[in-house]
Amino acid sequence: MAEFLGVSVSTLVDWRYRRRGPAWATVGRHVRYRWSDVERWLTAQITEAA
Repeated sequence: MAEFLGVSVSTLVDWRYRRRGPAWATVGRHVRYRWSDVERWLTAQITEAA
């Protein structure tokens, strides 16, 4: 997921801690992302140029 978004794994960890990134789920001790949640979050990040 980090590679797809162009950020480091530690950035994803920080976003989860601060609740800024895409929604996630934990499966055991593993963090998982659904593509639909990532796409929704990514779409919400788009800003229109003035």
